[in-house]
Amino acid sequence: MKLSLLKLFSKRLRTRRTEDGKLVKARYDAAGYGPENRKHWSASDDLSADAAANYDVRKTLRQRARYEVENNSYAKGIILTLANDTIGTGPRLQCLTDDETLNSDVEVAFGKWAEAIDLAGKLRIVRRVRAVDGEAFIFLVQNPKVRNNDVKLDLQLIEADQVTNSQNVMLEDEETQVDGIKLDRFGNPVSYHVLLHHPGGNYATNNVIDKAKDYPAENVIHYFRIDRPGQHRGIPEITSALPLFAQLRRFTLAVITAAESAADFAGIIYTDSPAGGESEDLAALDPIQLERNMLLTMPGGWKMGQLDSKQPCSTYGEFKNQILNEISRCLNMPFNIASGNSSGYNYASGRLDHQTYYKSIRVEQKNIVTRILDPIFRRWYREYAMATGKSVTAIPDHTWFWDGFEHVDPSKEANATAIRLQNNVTTYAIEYAKQGRDWEDELRQRAKEKRLMKELGLTDADLRRHDASNNEENEE
Repeated sequence: MKLSLLKLFSKRLRTRRTEDGKLVKARYDAAGYGPENRKHWSASDDLSADAAANYDVRKTLRQRARYEVENNSYAKGIILTLANDTIGTGPRLQCLTDDETLNSDVEVAFGKWAEAIDLAGKLRIVRRVRAVDGEAFIFLVQNPKVRNNDVKLDLQLIEADQVTNSQNVMLEDEETQVDGIKLDRFGNPVSYHVLLHHPGGNYATNNVIDKAKDYPAENVIHYFRIDRPGQHRGIPEITSALPLFAQLRRFTLAVITAAESAADFAGIIYTDSPAGGESEDLAALDPIQLERNMLLTMPGGWKMGQLDSKQPCSTYGEFKNQILNEISRCLNMPFNIASGNSSGYNYASGRLDHQTYYKSIRVEQKNIVTRILDPIFRRWYREYAMATGKSVTAIPDHTWFWDGFEHVDPSKEANATAIRLQNNVTTYAIEYAKQGRDWEDELRQRAKEKRLMKELGLTDADLRRHDASNNEENEE
């Protein structure tokens, strides 16, 4: 009865009249209530972002994503490639103030500090963790063990399992709590409730939830992808691909099992005689020992046949390629990078796929700058100024540049760069930044080389002839 009324109500909603009185019927097939639609979308819900990603859901997804990455070589390779391409050897700071001395001092000092705490390595971990766990927590702490540096600021990485209130405990101010995160009335994080020990660690006990500490939000960086308004906790980026990873492993095991069965010398004995016919009596399911390179005689009325194990080898490669293509789509990664195989690509298709992938990488790098690097630099600069006796008036204007992406055809890219510079549609700063290099350092180095060339009586033409002769020797 309720379903019939709902159908009638939805039908009335879809019926409209235009200004001239004509009846118009509009319909969305996906909003229908037929048996196929009800079955297909039986698991759909209207939960909020935080309710859909509650404690139990996130815990289950984290466990399955971690298991898949640790036991599926494709999953492991995809996650490692994503982190390496996004972070590379790490971001580099470039100050943009008018004081060249300040710029140089700050850039050198920050670079040494970043190397001392292994900033690039921690950022790669953070990027992998966000893809697998859905979120990463970075705590800004004072570490006296930071070597050879006046700034003792360090980054402590905490797994998402430790940032929680409890599995089932309701707090007095539950409306301002989202599983370990306390919010103000505007939805801004105020503090994070962190367990002192990992729930799955060696020190975990029954009362591990009671042993926790609140950290102010200014000392915590919560890095996750926001997919819905009002979302405060993250889910694994490979969530939609988890069933596909499992199917890929199952299909591989099925192919191996079929191949092994086909390779085994196994068979059955059967008879075409009717029951009670002239064939000799044999015990059901009685095994018979076979000898290699021997002729066998069968009991009267009986025949032997080998088991026919169907081998899906002809479709295995195509299935694997298609499912990997679908898996990598949720990470904006092209198939040839996910599979590590570009044999089916030509130059144009490879270039086109890489453009989409590199754009997503640049978007994520900008996100890392805004949510991680800039807050870290602000905290670092205050401590650097105090340690060196500088007056802190404002954080210096700055930018970040990352490793460049190697071009498929360096010759074509070099010619295109020269044309852009000649037509004044680009700058040296932009072109060097694409390669992950500082344009000021490169121009200073180039000027130094030119001075030395002039001192030695060399010209660019001499170097080109030298390079050409070396290339000819290499070809020979």
